[in-house]
Amino acid sequence: MSSLSTPATGGPEPLLLLLDPAARHTDGESVRIAKDVLCGGADVKVVFPESPSELDRVLSHRGRRRPVVIGSDLALQRVLQALYRQRELGADPVGMVPVGRSEELAAARALGVPGEPVRAARAVLSGAARKLDLLVDDGGGVALGGVRITGAGTRRPAGRTGGWRSLWAKLAAAEQANALTADGRSCAEHNPRVRVEADGRLLADVHRPVRLVQLTLPGVEADGAGVLEVVIRAPGALVRARAESVSVVGRGFGYEADGHPVGPVRARTWTVHQGAWGLLLPAA
Repeated sequence: MSSLSTPATGGPEPLLLLLDPAARHTDGESVRIAKDVLCGGADVKVVFPESPSELDRVLSHRGRRRPVVIGSDLALQRVLQALYRQRELGADPVGMVPVGRSEELAAARALGVPGEPVRAARAVLSGAARKLDLLVDDGGGVALGGVRITGAGTRRPAGRTGGWRSLWAKLAAAEQANALTADGRSCAEHNPRVRVEADGRLLADVHRPVRLVQLTLPGVEADGAGVLEVVIRAPGALVRARAESVSVVGRGFGYEADGHPVGPVRARTWTVHQGAWGLLLPAA
């Protein structure tokens, strides 16, 4: 891992800038501009974690520095997941400068993070922290915006950007490889037959295949509502509900958390953690 520091300016809280290597390859100019703005306004330490253990280490030893991610939704998701494991998720608000392909930044847009690097960096320096909900599963994973279970499987390549693969994408690829069955096929390649319960209410059962189970956290406008929206699509049926917790059980199903493939698994429960983390957003 390499790092550098910029002298303090007496401005905002000191920052720990977590830079995804793939972001530099995707849009190096945006990364440079954001870093210049941040370094010009605060005491900044820039780090390039090279392994999950180094990510955990730099976060656990950050002191008073607020974590700031330059990268994709997946990069932010991984940082929040590490902070959740360390029981430090709500200790400091997190900043983000979104850099990546459009489809990799959907959660950031929904959460209100400015897409332009200067505005995003200024929100980190002088914005206000908004408390937001987080979707946490019983396997220790987190989701910023939501989860989708479909019959399409989960074997889509994860996180590839040109000739670079970031730490976040390496973690995703390792998880996906571990989740495949022994013969190399994902159980989620077939239409899932799952039992779905929302706050204990039965919404779908295994005798009827579903086309889609979608769990969505409302965006920043909900301001920590503490509930998720549930949509289940089956042949000839559409079910909608709101709940604090959803459990899904099946023979083997894959899902996407914020567009990132996970699984297959046989059972998973997602619970809304209300106001679990803070995100630095434009004060207006």
